[in-house]
Amino acid sequence: MQRICVSGLTSSYGKKQVLNNISLEASAGTCTAIVGINGCGKSTLLNILAGLKKPDQGRIFFDGHEVNGRKEKELFCSYVGYVPQECNLVMELTVMDNLALWYQHHDELNQSLQEGFLHVLGLEQILSAKVGKLSGGMKKRVSMGCALAGNPPILLLDEPNAALDLPGKSDIRRYLAFYMEKGGTVIMATHDECDLELCNQVYCLSHGECHKIDNSLRGEALLRAIS
Repeated sequence: MQRICVSGLTSSYGKKQVLNNISLEASAGTCTAIVGINGCGKSTLLNILAGLKKPDQGRIFFDGHEVNGRKEKELFCSYVGYVPQECNLVMELTVMDNLALWYQHHDELNQSLQEGFLHVLGLEQILSAKVGKLSGGMKKRVSMGCALAGNPPILLLDEPNAALDLPGKSDIRRYLAFYMEKGGTVIMATHDECDLELCNQVYCLSHGECHKIDNSLRGEALLRAIS
């Protein structure tokens, strides 16, 4: 099933066009990587897909439903969870307090902690810890847990492994694999070649344009493809 479809997406900052006629699609239960050099527009694309920025033009469909008009905010909120590169947690609060800010229903939060994705992330073991005292990997787990409030079928991640050690990176990929097994769709912007092992397809953003590349490319071959 085609979970997300993007067609003719264009976005500018002032006179600078960042995205030019971008088109991509992703199916349920798959992982899609967006690669490219710094400043190529990866974060801008994710912000648009998360509903945080309006494109200049273009169309976005979730499960065949176009995101536009009065239902735009509602569709983005129900379909998309977003984990930005920068930590978006409240450092002074505990893990439980941060989760409570995102989960509207206490029963949903408890169920997820007991047997859902929050349990898979291991968050029930650190609920009383202050977020500011957690490691980078643990903060990323909490951010993912917050993003998955309401069980959105699409998860967007901007550099999910930035500044994480090898065990932390391995853990994140394992959690994403579990999410995909449940039918979730992952779209991630990444510089980490190890992330590509999880991906079914890879899109390259270059000079404002987007095209699909061979997802087996690594090393120098990958560098040539994104330059």
